[in-house]
Formats: sequence, C-alpha cells, structure tokens
Amino acid sequence: MTGDGLPWPSWHHAAIASAISALAWLLLRRARPTRFRTEALPALHEFALIAGLYSIWRIARQLPFTHEAGALDRARQIDRLQNALHLPTEISMQQLVLADEWLARLTNGYYAVLHVPGLLLFLVWLFVRHRDRFPHWRNGLAFVTLGCLVIRFVRVAPPRFIEELGFVDLSDRFGFRVYGSGGEGVSDQFAAMPSIHVAWAAVVALGIFTSTTSRWRWVFVAHLPLTFFVVAATGHHWWLDGIVAVALLWAGLRLDTFFRSRRARSTRMPAVAEVNAA
Repeated sequence: MTGDGLPWPSWHHAAIASAISALAWLLLRRARPTRFRTEALPALHEFALIAGLYSIWRIARQLPFTHEAGALDRARQIDRLQNALHLPTEISMQQLVLADEWLARLTNGYYAVLHVPGLLLFLVWLFVRHRDRFPHWRNGLAFVTLGCLVIRFVRVAPPRFIEELGFVDLSDRFGFRVYGSGGEGVSDQFAAMPSIHVAWAAVVALGIFTSTTSRWRWVFVAHLPLTFFVVAATGHHWWLDGIVAVALLWAGLRLDTFFRSRRARSTRMPAVAEVNAA
C-alpha cells in the first residue's frame, strides 16, 4: 500500500502481466502482417519490459532491511553539509505548509499519491505521441531506478527522524501512510538517499519538456520543483536526496546517448566500407 486505501499493483501482479504480454508478443510475431500486428507488437514489448522492471522494483523495495546502522549519523552529516552550503532547511518548508491545513493536506497527498500515476501516464503519452523518444527515457528511468536501489544499501534516515529538527509526521496527521515499521513496507524508512520521488518526477518533467514544443510543457516541468518541495516539507527527504537522484538520471541519459551514438557509428562503418570498395 502506498497510502491508506490506495493499493498499487503488487510485484506478482506486475510479473504476471509482464509474462502474459511477453507471451502475446511472441505469438503475435508469428502471425501474418496486419496493421493491428504492427501497432500491437511494440506496445506489448514495452509493456512487458516496464511491468517486469516495476515488479523487480517492488521486490527490491520490500526486502526486509530492518537495520538502521549509521543511518542517523549519515543524516546528521547531510544536514551539516546542507547548512554549510546555505541550503534552506527542510523544517522551514514544513512550517510554511503547516500554516494552512489545506496546504499541509495537499502537500502530503502530493507526496503519497501522485508519483506512480504521473509516471505511468507519462510513459503512455510518450509512447503514443513521441515513440522515437520513448526508448531514451525508458532507459533513463531504468538506470535512475536501479541507481536508487543500489544506493539504498547505504542507510540514510530522513529529516523527520532527526528529533532535534522538530518535524511533524504529516503521514500520521493527515493519512496516506507510505511506510511500514522499520525498514519494511512499500517504501523503506532508512532509504532516504536518493529520492525515488524526485527521480521519477525528473523523468516526467524533463521528459515532457524535451519531447514537445507545446506551451503546456512549462506547466508539467513544474512537477519537478514541486516534488522537491513536498519531499522536503513532509520531512521524508533531504534536498541532497533529490539532487543525487537528478544527477543519476543525467548520468543514465548520457550513457544511453553515448551507447546509441556508438552503435550508430558501428552500423555506418560497414556501409561506408562497402561504398569505398565499390
């Protein structure tokens, strides 16, 4: 559960959907060419891949890492570093939203609810409207999610766990609980670094901004700074958690561009050689 009464597909549901889609893709490849086959094959392929990746993510996020060794110390180190960098404090963001209950509820709901549906809608939109851009952002998404899961092994507590900062637990006050006890549950209490919320928000916001020239892209790009704000105001993440997540996405996209360019050069070389030989 990602919140009270808000169930998302479990890992085994996603795994079953991935397997069914992969089987349908294999069977459809053997069918005679039709317009439906041409349209359905890439859709089934991508759905099988995304559902499989989602299943792996859910399994990894539910591993019972109940230990918290060093998590609080690392969190305090991050706090000191942010202060040295003169970043605004996360508690000041929370105090701002607590001034109005509706804003606090909206902030808490934005954190708990929006990140998964927003990502799924973005992937569907990108596949339908800008399919040539889809592999690039899908690979960036896979890389940044993998990076977040790997760094998870370095335990870091969220700001709200540092008692001297004085955070209010918005999840307890307004519902939408996203954590189980200790390191269990859909999300891990001690895996604040990096922020998967910011990572996925960056995929959505920057993916839309770079894939379309519509004026609406300026509205959707706001999803990234808004997510930065809500993860800080809820006390679930440090600013640096989000900064590291964006850096991981940048690295993943750069790697994807590099390998695509290298593959394109390797396919051009034989063609050039044949032309020269002729």
